[in-house]
Amino acid sequence: MATLVDTWFSSHAQRLERAVQACATREAWTPFIESPSGKLHPPGAKDAGLAWFQAALGGPFPLSMPGEVGRTGAEVSPYTRGPLRIDYPKVEVEPLMAAARAAMPAWRKTSVQDRVGVCLEILDRLAQDVFSNAFATMHTAGQGFMMSFAGSGANSLDRGLEGIAFAYKAMKDIPTEAVFERRFGGEPVRLRKRYRLMPRGVAIVISCGSYPAWNAYPALFANLATANPVVLKPHPECILPMARMVQIARDTLLEAGFDPNLVTLAADTRAEPITKQLLRHSQTAIIDYTGSQQFGAWIEANCNHADVYTETAGCNAVVVESADALEPVLDALAQSLCLFSAQMCTAAQNIFVPSDGVRVGETRVLPDAFAAGLVAAIDRMLADPKHAAGICGALQTDSIEAMLHKLGKHPGVVRASQPYDHPQYPRARTATPLVVRASAPDPVYQQEHFGPVGFVIEARDRDHALQQAAHDAGAFGSIANYAYSVDPDFREAIEDAFAENGSSVGINLLGQRPINFTAAFSDYHVTGLNPAGNACLTDLAFVTRRFRVVQSKTEETCPASTTS
Repeated sequence: MATLVDTWFSSHAQRLERAVQACATREAWTPFIESPSGKLHPPGAKDAGLAWFQAALGGPFPLSMPGEVGRTGAEVSPYTRGPLRIDYPKVEVEPLMAAARAAMPAWRKTSVQDRVGVCLEILDRLAQDVFSNAFATMHTAGQGFMMSFAGSGANSLDRGLEGIAFAYKAMKDIPTEAVFERRFGGEPVRLRKRYRLMPRGVAIVISCGSYPAWNAYPALFANLATANPVVLKPHPECILPMARMVQIARDTLLEAGFDPNLVTLAADTRAEPITKQLLRHSQTAIIDYTGSQQFGAWIEANCNHADVYTETAGCNAVVVESADALEPVLDALAQSLCLFSAQMCTAAQNIFVPSDGVRVGETRVLPDAFAAGLVAAIDRMLADPKHAAGICGALQTDSIEAMLHKLGKHPGVVRASQPYDHPQYPRARTATPLVVRASAPDPVYQQEHFGPVGFVIEARDRDHALQQAAHDAGAFGSIANYAYSVDPDFREAIEDAFAENGSSVGINLLGQRPINFTAAFSDYHVTGLNPAGNACLTDLAFVTRRFRVVQSKTEETCPASTTS
């Protein structure tokens, strides 16, 4: 008789196989709905998601954790500037880690198919809960509703499914048993071998504050599918969407008859952090981290007892050499600077232009005119406050606002950052892009300024612009670079220069999609070849070190027929 978990795997098997296929072909594919249109969802789904969020405000989140010693939480909505007043379990590390470790043996002995079936069911339930996630993300991360729904909904679910697909592929490549027959000195030998997939141990998943689900989902599922229990450590100002994810995962595990402590939550506040205690714990075997480059580098240097996967930050560059028309290029760059107020690891920051100008047909647009054109494009994009609210969202933290204020004193400012009036939330923490003129090289742009900041950087010529942009990507880290050129030879040089510095590049991106957009199943996110992170979302290396193969072999008597 089929078990509940058998049923789950069977019901999601087609989606899984299609995901494995998409990972191989790298084509455009998603099984999830990117639009919140009521025509595409069950009646009342959006209202139910909003009702869930409103009911969560001002009370204890319904989770209990092993090692709970109280309650914690200090989230503030970037839109209302008011505290959410939601509290979560406050835990002690030792009993939490012990509970996670205790949940592992039975989960390890479960078949690959059953583990993957449970993961697929969790993912499907997260997909059904996408409106709750959207409102939770909006009022913690600061994303606009559309981005919260699509980027932290369907696009993040894609990344989670991608992690499951690669884990499934990697594990299915290992047979459970084999027969080895060979003659040694004329005598036949027959060995029956068994291969066991063994997890590494407790995995700590640290999610970021601005885009939590997009990075947490693949780490969660890559670990869980390969039999490693997960302790989810959310950003202290963005706990709610991650707590909801943990709640759904635990409910699903319990329903399937497994220990819910395979997925736990370790919430904290800035005043009472718990992160380093988790990272330094002797039972921590895997660390997945998304966040600042500084802390990511600390983890890589100080957590050698664990396998570490980082996705941090970088100085994303744009080289603008030539174009058939300049306005579409400026619009694309303006959109990148405005989208979620550039609080994205793929946002453009350093825009390099040659001192003799960007070639547009038979004319050249000099750096000052280029900068003025970019400012005009931003102003056009944000002229309507309703459109500005939809594209910019809100600043996630006060520190980004402080950074903009400090950098706004730079003598090269050509467009000051100012708040815009949000039509729905008058107290929202908002900011429009700051644009600064600079010359190459300059330390001011050779670091990430997380938020809506763009530097228009004058280089000696196009070769210097490319050399400096590519060098900075390799030296200071970069996740996504961009370039515009109508010269085929120079485009080839662009690809070579960024590849040699371990960084990806998009060329002549002018379509409807924002240039920031990264597609699961098709794009490789982070290369591991520069300081912006050592992991790639998602390739086989992202999953294969999360388990190891242990074998046993038993000698058997060969059949008589083999001795003749």
